[in-house]
Amino acid sequence: MSQATQLLIGTRKGAWIYRSDDRKAWRVQGPIFLGHIINHIVQDPRDGRTLMMAAKTGHLGPTIFRSHDGGETWTEAATPPAFPPSDAANARAVSHSFWVEPGHASEPGVWWAGASPPGLFRSADGGVTWESVEGFNAHPKYWDWCPEDGGTPDGALLNQIVIDPRDKDHMYIATSTGGVFETLDYGRSWAPLNKNVEANFFPDPYPEYGQDAHYLALCATNPDRLYQQNHCGIYRVDRPSDAWTRIGKAMPEEIGDIGFTILAHPRDADTAWVFPMDGSDVWPRTSPGGKPAVYRTQDAGQSWSRQDQGFPAEQAWFTVKRQAFCADAQTPVGLYLGATNGEVWMSDDEGGHWRRIGAHLPEIYSVVAAPL
Repeated sequence: MSQATQLLIGTRKGAWIYRSDDRKAWRVQGPIFLGHIINHIVQDPRDGRTLMMAAKTGHLGPTIFRSHDGGETWTEAATPPAFPPSDAANARAVSHSFWVEPGHASEPGVWWAGASPPGLFRSADGGVTWESVEGFNAHPKYWDWCPEDGGTPDGALLNQIVIDPRDKDHMYIATSTGGVFETLDYGRSWAPLNKNVEANFFPDPYPEYGQDAHYLALCATNPDRLYQQNHCGIYRVDRPSDAWTRIGKAMPEEIGDIGFTILAHPRDADTAWVFPMDGSDVWPRTSPGGKPAVYRTQDAGQSWSRQDQGFPAEQAWFTVKRQAFCADAQTPVGLYLGATNGEVWMSDDEGGHWRRIGAHLPEIYSVVAAPL
């Protein structure tokens, strides 16, 4: 099997693309849009060619770019994601697009985007024009789910879109203000999916909504299983149950179960990885004790094992943001992460050994692996 892989890297100051034919030696393209915030870049798996980028530029503002030639040239969306003009009275304007998601395999040309303040947008023409998904953005409970004073230091987010590979009408979204929401009718209606997920910053620590869902991982071999890294722990749900189980309680107590992201193994629904961060009282958001490590479960969260071989043994005070930890689908699985200190790390043996393949980039916001 070919080991050819590319890493699409978004940073606070531009984008880079790392490419390798063997996952050993890497060549670098970039910077692309140097100086601009690049939140997310993905490759369309339906054509294996199109790249879509969520950017916040100094001169164009929040926008979407697309490339059909490996990132050599880019074209801006004619109509980027935007709330309807009538929203001006509510002071709701897109600050930046945070996430871009290729549509279902049955819908070539369809793309979805999540933005800040929380908003869901859809394109039916390959990212040229985008429209507001009013089923969420104009929902009667929108302002309860997405209060103006909620969210992260970078603003409140609709930070992820997950599509059920079996059914284009069935989708999940993750938000920083309301937790997880689900639609069964292609986004026309939505309902919270947060049962048993803690929000310890509220008087009622288990509300219907109000959680900060950092990341969702749907298992490719069992789409009824989802893992979640939340602001308040690591969770798993097996549908049709609507109740999450906090599997992070099995993490070592001195490490805890706070982090930004979680990965599911592409062929084993019982295996997942997290990159913990220090979630103590002052929330340093750094590797616990300055000793970075990935933790892996191979039994759906009943137990976790530390994987740190190759990482610095001490004095490494970085963390990994929501979109900056990813996996390829090769055998063995390759894992890749981008750190807040501008380093890129990888493992080509499912986390057993780690090595640094890039350094000195700006703060890394996202890393996405794609076939080359």
